[in-house]
Amino acid sequence: MPVRVVVPATSANLGPGYDALGLALDLHDELTAEVTDGDLEVTVEGEGAGTLALDETHLVVRSMWAGYAAMGVTPPGVRLHCRNAIPHARGLGSSSAAIVGGLALARALVADGDRKLPDAELVALAADLEGHPDNVAPAALGGFTIAGREGERWYAVRAPVDPRVRVVVFVPPFSLSTELARGLIPETVPHADAAADAGRAALLVAALAGAPEHLLTATRDYLHQSYRRPAMPDSLALVDQLRADGVAAVVSGAGPTVLAFVTDGPDIADVADRCPEGWTARGLDIDGDGVRVVG
Repeated sequence: MPVRVVVPATSANLGPGYDALGLALDLHDELTAEVTDGDLEVTVEGEGAGTLALDETHLVVRSMWAGYAAMGVTPPGVRLHCRNAIPHARGLGSSSAAIVGGLALARALVADGDRKLPDAELVALAADLEGHPDNVAPAALGGFTIAGREGERWYAVRAPVDPRVRVVVFVPPFSLSTELARGLIPETVPHADAAADAGRAALLVAALAGAPEHLLTATRDYLHQSYRRPAMPDSLALVDQLRADGVAAVVSGAGPTVLAFVTDGPDIADVADRCPEGWTARGLDIDGDGVRVVG
């Protein structure tokens, strides 16, 4: 029988939490797959339709194959349909959603898949495929996560989020590759900046857990956003404008989307009204579930 999963968009870094902090958002890709006796069939609607590969190089397919291999299974054929809502190359975790969604599909299509590929192993395999865990962890586990690597082992831990916290994302009409954005980060930073960033990241965990009045201070970044300004000056200009008005705004992931934290309904409309011409603004809840099988 076909299996359908939904997987959330994510925002990583959140200002000072470079390559460590991530948040799942209530915006989802929907993936449906079934095992067949034929060849691979891939269809795509929504984001990426007409541009994404429809063969074994498709990221969802590659992730499914990695999941099957981890479980010691080789399917005779797969029919896959992707209904994508997460913007591509905008800093909202579209590649992580594809990876986590593909692994979740493979797990759901295999008998005893939950036992053969438990959540911790799914996150680790997803991080191996993505190269870093900050987006795949919230995509898999939901909510707010702290993730990283210790030696050869990936780790990911959920942390609480105050139910008052919501976000507004400002999505520009232009894209930015993660590789380009990462290439602008220097190999070393001043010790004072690193110390300040560590303090802000710790404060951000507390602010999201129950002290959202500290979110503006907690989202001050010293490690990556300013270095990326040449690649996305309009995004950083919007961050500067919002923060000058007391809004806790950051670059989402590698950008160029801007994310702003808000704490109640009226704030969402007021902040969304700051959307630049040609961009789109959207208020979103935090997704507390992560990837899940539906239907």
